[in-house]
Amino acid sequence: MNRTCRLLLDELDTPIGRLALLADEEGRLRVLGFMDGHARMERQLRLYAAAGAPPAVPALVPAHNPGGLTAAVAAYFEGDLKALDGLPVEADGTPFQTAVWGALREIPYGATCSYGEIARRIGNPAAVRAVGMANGANPVGIVVPCHRVIGANGTLTGYGGGIERKRWLLAHERVHIAATAVPEAICRMPASAATPPTGPG
Repeated sequence: MNRTCRLLLDELDTPIGRLALLADEEGRLRVLGFMDGHARMERQLRLYAAAGAPPAVPALVPAHNPGGLTAAVAAYFEGDLKALDGLPVEADGTPFQTAVWGALREIPYGATCSYGEIARRIGNPAAVRAVGMANGANPVGIVVPCHRVIGANGTLTGYGGGIERKRWLLAHERVHIAATAVPEAICRMPASAATPPTGPG
């Protein structure tokens, strides 16, 4: 990340917890994650909030709906899944991580892919473990949908915001999109995510 840019902070209440959103002044989404129960997100917020003058990251600047990003995420939780389509994301990562995160955005709403499938999509089928690490390092949850990645046996695996949130997000998407829109040849939907729970736990 450009260490001299201003970062705009907004927060959003959702059915499964409060989200923090960081954007740059160009309206690009930098960070999106739950504010509680998400160790990496909590570390990032502490880092940015405690930083001082350049070359360190400036203190966060509270902002309302920077670049329309907060409204788009809110619309997603209200059932307009495609509100996330095309949102500009600028996440710092290695070329490999960036390739993985790009592949994640190609997974259809409500569908899932395994780590191995993602590795094959980016042309590196042996890099399953590295894909898992890149998935876990994703700083822009939901918009870059790491919650749609599952284990090779079809089970839900680790998620920074917690497994119950992952289950809820998959179920929420499944409810709001027709089953025929999910290409079964490249992804699948766990039966355990058929109905959204009422909360994160």
